[in-house]
Amino acid sequence: MSAHGTPFAGTTRTRPTATLTESITAPGRRPGRRPYDTDVTRLLPRWLLVLVIAVITAFIAAPVLYILFGSVNSDVAVARGEYFPSEFTLANYVAIWDTVALGQGLVNSLLTAGAVAVASATLAVSTAYVLVRFRFLGRLTMLRGLLALQSVPGTLLLLPVFVVFANIASATGVQVIGSRWGLFVTYLTFALPFSTWVMVTYLRGLPKELEEAARIDGASSGRILRSVVLPLSWPGIVVSAIFAFLLGWNDVLFSTIMTTPNTRTVAVVLQVLGTAQEGGAVPIYGQMMAASIVCAVPVVALYLVFQRYLVGGLTAGSVK
Repeated sequence: MSAHGTPFAGTTRTRPTATLTESITAPGRRPGRRPYDTDVTRLLPRWLLVLVIAVITAFIAAPVLYILFGSVNSDVAVARGEYFPSEFTLANYVAIWDTVALGQGLVNSLLTAGAVAVASATLAVSTAYVLVRFRFLGRLTMLRGLLALQSVPGTLLLLPVFVVFANIASATGVQVIGSRWGLFVTYLTFALPFSTWVMVTYLRGLPKELEEAARIDGASSGRILRSVVLPLSWPGIVVSAIFAFLLGWNDVLFSTIMTTPNTRTVAVVLQVLGTAQEGGAVPIYGQMMAASIVCAVPVVALYLVFQRYLVGGLTAGSVK
């Protein structure tokens, strides 16, 4: 300092260093307050957000509750338009097993859709591993073909598939139409491209260093697929398997044309139940809604069991 208290030449005044909280806190925001608690980052006011969520929930829950209430109500009361049942009865859940072959339809759907899910997921992970990790002629064409197959509606393929199966039956004497395995092949044709593309997207996000380390240790490609890729790919495998299962479980078009009364799936059984009438006048609304609840139980249970895998599998590859 000079005698007059001024700084020497070449020196500068320094201000105190800001604290860490001040340096990272945005202007106008109080320290310690989380970003999602501010009105700046919230899209809607809290009261309006609660109102929107309540309206959406009511919109989704209303038809489900109507089916649930109708399943424990009489057919005449449902035909009159009653939303809340005047009297609760479980007679519909008992009668559906004798009105139509619902049990046989459930067994056929579980066997067909379950086999499609397992086969589709198994073939998809091995096919996707080859498409992602190896370079060969026609690889990009195959990947683009998987996407192209998703844009073809199933209605256009109904007649060609039926003709092909009919020609196979006439040439070999093996009856395809009306059998479970014929329906299995049909569903696998549509489920496998989608499952393969899901696994391609998932495997692209897996680090290659794990496979390279296993290869240095002397593991073959098959051993790497079994011991390294499969344990890390369970979320993607579950997602592809569940979507393949739903394809076979919800299908009505192919199962109506390509099944017999002994091989009908549950979707066709519900369709038959919807056309049945009680006493030739009133449709059996109560039994139809009770059967819908029973048929929804396996799918809901499937989602609840594999819920933790679905979250990881559906978001796989989004960051990459």
